[in-house]
Amino acid sequence: MRLLFLGDVVGRPGRRALSALLPRLVAREEVSFVVANCENAAGGKGVDVQSAEELLDAGVDVLTSGNHVWQIRDIVPYITENERLLRPLNFPLGVPGRGWTVRRGRGPAAVGVLNLIGRVFMGPADCPFRAAAAAVEELRRQTPIILVDMHGEATSEKVGMARFLDGKVSAVVGSHTHVQTADEAVLPGGTAALTDAGMCGPEDSILGVKTDLVLRRFMTQMPVRFEVASGAVLVQGALIDVDEATGRATAIRRVRERVTP
Repeated sequence: MRLLFLGDVVGRPGRRALSALLPRLVAREEVSFVVANCENAAGGKGVDVQSAEELLDAGVDVLTSGNHVWQIRDIVPYITENERLLRPLNFPLGVPGRGWTVRRGRGPAAVGVLNLIGRVFMGPADCPFRAAAAAVEELRRQTPIILVDMHGEATSEKVGMARFLDGKVSAVVGSHTHVQTADEAVLPGGTAALTDAGMCGPEDSILGVKTDLVLRRFMTQMPVRFEVASGAVLVQGALIDVDEATGRATAIRRVRERVTP
């Protein structure tokens, strides 16, 4: 089977581009299951109910998130009730939502999705490695096909998670930086890895935000209200081929599609 992981969806341009492209991409690549990180889907920071529903309606099977997931408060009751929207598992105990799920997409095989967040250059969180070890043990009782979104800043931590879980999950793909890396590989144990999937956001921008606003912040160090850029959108991510019987990845390749408005 073939899994598709899509990098951070940035604002309305990212949502609209995904809605336009995803059905064609799924058909062309014969994708069985789609995961997308949605933590920047509403206005470039956070996710609301409308944005989450728009992405699910576009064909995403499971939404993952990260440190901006609580930015818009109306997502709290939604994430509590909807198992298709995840938050990082290693957030403190008692926060709303869940960090993993098992679902079926366009084929008969069940897919486990695990959402983690890093601690290097990020906010406080529980140990993602210990959280992953416990969750994967539970997930493997239900399915051998497991995709992990490791949401983090440091490349070393994301590569470390892929190495830590090699042979135990199908893929570990990083999110958060909005910059697609070129280190895709199938590790010795059969786990596909990519340090960062990139973003689904405006190409003529800085990480999806209007360039002049980000430069003003860099140059003045003064508070600046960021706005999502416009124009052509890059849809970035990774396609992962997985043996359904074993859960081992057989191939991974990057996705980089340009969608013009």
